[in-house]
Amino acid sequence: MCILFFIATTNPTSDGYKLILASNRDEFYGRPALPASKWTESHPHVFGGRDMEPGREGGTWLALGSKNGVTKIGALLNITGEKRNPNAIGRGPIVTNYVSGDLSNSKYSEHLLQEHEIYNSFNLVSIEFDQSSASILHTSNAPPEACAFPLDEVHGFGNSPYIIPLRKVTHGKEKFQHVVKSAGKHNLVQELMEFLKDDQKYWPDDELTRRAPRWAEKLSSVCVKMPIEGYGSRTRTVILIDAQNCMDFYEETMVGTDPDGEWKQTHIHQQL
Repeated sequence: MCILFFIATTNPTSDGYKLILASNRDEFYGRPALPASKWTESHPHVFGGRDMEPGREGGTWLALGSKNGVTKIGALLNITGEKRNPNAIGRGPIVTNYVSGDLSNSKYSEHLLQEHEIYNSFNLVSIEFDQSSASILHTSNAPPEACAFPLDEVHGFGNSPYIIPLRKVTHGKEKFQHVVKSAGKHNLVQELMEFLKDDQKYWPDDELTRRAPRWAEKLSSVCVKMPIEGYGSRTRTVILIDAQNCMDFYEETMVGTDPDGEWKQTHIHQQL
């Protein structure tokens, strides 16, 4: 399970933001991963965390790439409860290939849908900025389709088809919007990180129950915490891109396998 909220615009105020994004990565606590960094050796224009699961190294759930005046943000969320293909390849390269490559999000989506059957179910959210425009595209293989989303609105995505949002996504959008509107610039990151720690259960949820009947109630909060099962929200990310095209990438990620233990804080400040 993962969750994503953001708002994007091409007309921010001089002290405002083109992008405000907040996301939780939910995964088994013991799955190896690298914290957010600049991918200096492989793709020096890309920033994000990386999966280090044997056989899945180099994939990612959320990353940003910027070169030649184009900035791309890709976020991957699985779709819980869909039939699994035992021969499917890992989904991690979906974001990696998008943010490191030269294809626009629309062209990349077309390519992805042509081979959608090789992956288990996914939601890919791609946000793209150039010098004067921006686009938001959602691509999925359950069912296989792509849909554009408008700028200047709060959007939220979880682990269900976007047309059937989980309750925590619907209510999370409202809370995210409140934070964006009410938090001052100096405490915006702190308020968004606190929002990502929200463990209020939006329960009952018929769609979540249908998709994950065994763990549905435990999965019904923005921040998932399942220490007995060794699973939950193990990485929190906030990305800001300001009107001058300067990025701040903030990440808090678990160091070990105890959600109440040590967390590593990362901040990447970069002119795009």
